[in-house]
Amino acid sequence: MKIENIAAIVTGGASGLGAAVAQTLAAGGAKVTIFDLNADQGEAAAQGIGGLFVKTDVADDESVAAAIDSAEAAHGVARILVNCAGISPAARIVDKAGAPHSLGLFRKVIDVNLIGAFNAMSKFAARLVAAEIDEAEAGVVVNTASIAAFDGQIGQAAYSASKAGVAGLTLAAARDLAQYKIRVMTVAPGIFLTPMVAAFPQSVQERLGALAPHPSRLGDPAEFARLVSAILDNPMLNGETIRLDGAVRMTPR
Repeated sequence: MKIENIAAIVTGGASGLGAAVAQTLAAGGAKVTIFDLNADQGEAAAQGIGGLFVKTDVADDESVAAAIDSAEAAHGVARILVNCAGISPAARIVDKAGAPHSLGLFRKVIDVNLIGAFNAMSKFAARLVAAEIDEAEAGVVVNTASIAAFDGQIGQAAYSASKAGVAGLTLAAARDLAQYKIRVMTVAPGIFLTPMVAAFPQSVQERLGALAPHPSRLGDPAEFARLVSAILDNPMLNGETIRLDGAVRMTPR
């Protein structure tokens, strides 16, 4: 898909991987709307790329519907959706005091990471179908999973489950939306230099980066964005989850 003058939505686009994607899409001429809960960072990110920011809770039905209304009013019907919104709290299934994992926390992670991605995708797709785009390709969805979907570590039960759900959704969604000429892909990134990782001491960052066989370093969010661009550009990429991780396979802890 050629992205120049095409409307795009990036959830979680205020920082990290999402911000890198928003910047890359805008640099390619796309009209970008950022959905995020962080209003200060979101407004700044949108201003920096000449885009639009809409405060959005991806796990909330009405919030996403209203956000898509706002994006469409400003830029027209979106034909690109990149889902980067997510949270990653750590908790063991049974903690050291013997208490069980909070069911509320587990639900929240699933709500944001899995249901949030589905919520945005389904509403995006419905608008796109209604627009009846008469082209070889109507639109593309790129979801964000994680290598934790496959290499879940101790304390990642909720996060791993949510990201495995995103990976599992990919082929079914691609097949479901194929009749409308909408592709669905997922990227499962490894350890990237996001704001969370950047807050770690330098020694910890270096240790994490060294886990990858090659290149033995942290991933750059711009590299994630480059893969998203490649997915958009290649119409045969559909229904698959791509690991982007320098061949790392995570240990239990």
